[in-house]
Amino acid sequence: MEEGRLVTLIGTELAKEGEEFIFLGASNKCEECKLKNACTNLEVDRRYRVEKVRDEMKHDCYIHEDGVCVVEVTEAPITAAVEGAYTFKNSKIVFAPPNCKESDCELFDSCHPAGLRGGDRCIILEVIGDAPVECKTGRVLKLVSMRREAI
Repeated sequence: MEEGRLVTLIGTELAKEGEEFIFLGASNKCEECKLKNACTNLEVDRRYRVEKVRDEMKHDCYIHEDGVCVVEVTEAPITAAVEGAYTFKNSKIVFAPPNCKESDCELFDSCHPAGLRGGDRCIILEVIGDAPVECKTGRVLKLVSMRREAI
């Protein structure tokens, strides 16, 4: 197994290489399952990408109708809008979402991307370009693809 990959169980419908998902945590029904530790070993509210489906063997599951199977996952890169001043490829930043309540703003989801939290240490993988619209708070933003750094 490659470094940075985690082995877990996910629903067979999601078990396709390249598929991305956000781990939302365990259901109450999971407490009854003997495989719960293998399914719930991911961090809640993080975005993951399936890198490899280990085998076609399915395991019964109380939640997933078609069962679960073994996969290798990594944390997926996330596209986000960040302050543009020090934004360049391979730079390391501490993610700080803006203190903005403009939920109807076109940039809101980019400024508050699912899978990242304030204080996360990240590395910028690619600078995609300028944000498609101006920030209502006057900040100069760039769209970037970044990944959370392992601690």
